[in-house]
Amino acid sequence: MSERDLDKRDSITSEDELRALHTPPSDLVKRKCIDRLDRHCRAFIALSPFLVLGTADAEGHADVSPRGDPPGFVKVLDDKTLLIPDRPGNNLLDSLSNIVANPEVGLLFVIPGFDETLRVNGTAEVVRDPALLAPLVIEGKAVKVAIRVTVREVYLHCAKSFRRARLWDPAARVPRATLPSLAKMVMDMAAMKVDEAAAQAIDHRVEESMKKLY
Repeated sequence: MSERDLDKRDSITSEDELRALHTPPSDLVKRKCIDRLDRHCRAFIALSPFLVLGTADAEGHADVSPRGDPPGFVKVLDDKTLLIPDRPGNNLLDSLSNIVANPEVGLLFVIPGFDETLRVNGTAEVVRDPALLAPLVIEGKAVKVAIRVTVREVYLHCAKSFRRARLWDPAARVPRATLPSLAKMVMDMAAMKVDEAAAQAIDHRVEESMKKLY
């Protein structure tokens, strides 16, 4: 029997088996999940400059993407609806393509300095109605499309993971020089052979592009 077969034999294959290993959630934990955006959710979203967007394609292949803008960039249209601007990026369109194929999404809202996060699950669609997009203009730059999310469930997530990670602790910060530059790592991953001068030139172009956020 191969090592891989042994690994599979030890895999958990049912929810009952999984739950048998864990203490049942408390009544408060189960009841904290609601189906709308209440005043606390709205306040959290208004303060958040960053979220992580989870999507999957028609075959269920998952993807996760960061989204960031000034606090309050995600608009709350009503108790069940959010609007997320789609800013310029790498144009791979992974998240948008996934949403077109499979509307299920998960969102994780983060506020700098807060250990708690806000989780939102629901369905999404890519929209281009000028009336919806008009409030999303920033620095005079409009967006071509936005992501409209219909909320199914929303809940506040406790602080344990962020505190374990010491995410906001200055003493836990890793110096950027610990890893190569983004351009260097990407070129290595793409098996691009360039000399040091060319690599530095690409690094410079990347840094210059970062100055133009919109």
